[in-house]
Amino acid sequence: MADHEHGKMDITEHRKTFAGFIKLASWVAGLSILALIFMALTNA
Repeated sequence: MADHEHGKMDITEHRKTFAGFIKLASWVAGLSILALIFMALTNA
């Protein structure tokens, strides 16, 4: 088994995936807020 060296692993894909997740979560939160505002304005 190879020795583990802290900080040597390539995490490029992990960073891209996390950035995508944050972008998706931001869109979902924004759309949810807009939907709630729309519902409040139309007395739904």
